[in-house]
Order: sequence, then C-alpha cells, then structure tokens
Amino acid sequence: MSDDSRRRRDATVLHVDMDAFYASVEVLHDPALRGRPVIVGGTGDRGVVASCSYEARVHGVHSAMPSTRARRLCPHAVFLAGRYELYSDYSRRIHEVFRSFTPLVEGIALDEAFLDVSGARRLFGEPPAIASAIRARIHDHVGLTASVGVATTKFVAKLASEAAKPRADRSGTRPGRGVVVVAPGEELAFLHPLPVQSLWGVGPATRRRLDRFGVRTIGDLAALPEATLVTALGPAVGHHLHQLAWAHDERAVEPDHQAKSIGHEETYARDHHELATLQREAVRLADSVASRLRKHELAGRTVNIKVRFHDFRTITRSRTVPSAVDTGPDIARVAAGLLEHVDPSPGVRLFGVSVSNLIDQRTRQLTLDDGDEQRGVTAAVDRIRGRFGDRAVGPATLVDDAGLRVKRQGDTQWGPAGPAGDGHSHEHGPAGPEDRRDG
Repeated sequence: MSDDSRRRRDATVLHVDMDAFYASVEVLHDPALRGRPVIVGGTGDRGVVASCSYEARVHGVHSAMPSTRARRLCPHAVFLAGRYELYSDYSRRIHEVFRSFTPLVEGIALDEAFLDVSGARRLFGEPPAIASAIRARIHDHVGLTASVGVATTKFVAKLASEAAKPRADRSGTRPGRGVVVVAPGEELAFLHPLPVQSLWGVGPATRRRLDRFGVRTIGDLAALPEATLVTALGPAVGHHLHQLAWAHDERAVEPDHQAKSIGHEETYARDHHELATLQREAVRLADSVASRLRKHELAGRTVNIKVRFHDFRTITRSRTVPSAVDTGPDIARVAAGLLEHVDPSPGVRLFGVSVSNLIDQRTRQLTLDDGDEQRGVTAAVDRIRGRFGDRAVGPATLVDDAGLRVKRQGDTQWGPAGPAGDGHSHEHGPAGPEDRRDG
C-alpha cells in the first residue's frame, strides 16, 4: 500500500453541513420568525425552494420544490427571497471556525465543507471530540447549528452528516444527533441499509433501471456483480456505483480545489422569443462572468451557453477559442455566435453563460490580441467598480430607464421573485446563493 493510500485510509474526514442554513440565517436576523414555517427561495411562479425551516418541512415542503407547490402545502408560511451577500458573510465566518481547527478545509458550498482533522488530534483530541467542538464553536460564535459526519472517506462522511440532522414529518420535528461517527470497519454496516438513492449519481433515471433488478438499498446494489451494473448503466456509472456501494472512495480533502467553470444563468418571469433579447442577455451575463474570472485571477478557453425552453427542453452549446479570455466583450462575442444557431421562437425560460477550461491568469501566455489598450480599459473598469459599485460602469447596451442592468452573483438563483401577495411574503432583494439543496 502506498503512503498516499495509507494516509487517506488513516485520515479522519469530517463533513460539516449547516442545518437549514438560509432559513436559519433569516430567523437569526428576525427572531419573530422563530418557530414559524419559513421558506427561502424564488417567490415567483417559476421559483423553487432553496431552504426551509423544519417547521415548514412538517407540511411536506422541501428544497428544490417549486415555490407554487410549497405555497399550496403551507400557505401560512413566511416566504423570503434570498440574500446572497448576507449568506456569504455567514459562510465566511463559519469557514473561519473550520480553519481554526485545521488548514485542510475543502468548501463545497456556502454552508458545507469537508475537513481533514487527522493532524489536529494533538491539539483538539479525537475526531468525535473535534466534531462536537466545531459544532459548539459555530453555535457560540455564529449563532447557528450544524450537523457533522465523521468517517474515513468523504462519501461516507457526507452520508453520516445527513444521518446526524434533525428530522421533520407530519408527526412533528425531532432533534438530530448532531454528530454521527462511522468508525473504520463499520462503513458497510452503515451504508448497506440506506436507500440506493443515497448514492451520488443515482437520479430518477438510474433508479428506474435499478428497480428492474429489485435494488432498493445500497446493500442490494452491492450484491450485484459489477459486470451487471456496467451492462445496465454503462462503464462509467456502473463502476462508480459499485465502488461507492463498497465504501471505496480514494478522494482526499483538497483545500485548494479550483472551480472547473464560472458562470451565471437566469430564469425569466416571462419567456423570451427574440434572438436580439437573448443577445443582450448574453452581454449582461458575460460581463458578470468576466468580472468574476478576473477577481479570481482566472481566464478560460471554452465558452458555454445553456438554453432552457418553455417545455423544459434544455440544450447546451460550447466553443473553444485559441487563447483564454477574461473580458466581457470577448465572452459575449462567442456566446452571441453560439446563439445564432438557436431558435428562440418557442420561448426561452432560462439562459446561461459560463466559461470553462480554466487557467491561472498569472501564467497566461499573452498574444498580439491582448493589446495594452484593451488591458488598460478592463483594469480601469475593475477599479471604478471596486470604488463605486458594479452599477457604476458597464456596457452601454445594458442601460435602460432604470439604469445599468447588472447581473450579480446569486441574483435570481432560485427563479424570478414574485409580488408580496397576501402579506406573508417578505422581499429582501436579489435571490441568493448558488447552488444546492439546503440541509
């Protein structure tokens, strides 16, 4: 066994996941919400639930649910649009707590991270004690609660943190265990009784295929020969699920994990049918993507667009350019070219622009196209925005009667906002964080 394999086998991995993070932050800021069903997400007809309090979950509400259905299930809930900057600030404070225990922190969302605490035992004790200490420090310093899974691999640690969470159903809410430890040698006893959809990569389509084999639990899947899974699901998925079902996960915690792509997408309150409208949106999204690239000192060679039509049919298109780009006009030019081959007449409900195939800008090879004038203009724009805000300067095509239309990170992430309605909805500005279900 190599030293690297032995290190990963012996290293103790923690997965820390905040409990109902976005909703809990809102309750913390408005104590009058405590004990009430709170739902955070897109408040319009096309919105989705990003997070909800456990009081809302009693009524069957859960993350990723359409907001319209959440309103039917829990009409007396307080509906809140998200606040990206607020959640980002709390995320920064939480990650400071993580780094006070170990430098090996791999953040995977605003409210969750993997930690390798194998080198922290001398200072803080054994891993279960470290997990409890992290929970206590987050509660004392930030005012929020977290659930922690402790295991020898990232995959098992993540499932353990889910098992540690509070629960809510029609019978009411129940506190969670807070910390669940899966000791070395106990991985299969923990994994195999769990439902097969707990495995990363088992979505509805894969679940239907596994149903034909009578697979209901991870243990059922583990009992199938790997060759059977490969035949049914394909080589990549079949091998991947077979490995996970036997608790094989060689991934180490990567504190310097770099994003594979940077992008923005937006769901519109009304479908867009004109190419010219989408091309203006491409300029707006590209300008924001470029700003984020430069902020992280990155550039990319592949520009991607994503188009979702009124019937939810989704297409993606991409083009790789000879040299890496990090300016709004360059990205918008490629995105607009990709749009030329898309017919928006059926109605477009979502459009996105992203850049992938990323490189470190500091090691980028300059070309003759990278003139001093272009670099100077870009640097000037960044300085002006840094001093006066992102609406201070931008492409002229984005100016309307309301001023400069800027796409901000987290804006309408869960769908367009709706009217306040019956007095139970509270708008807090742009919808919030990127990504994911909220625990």
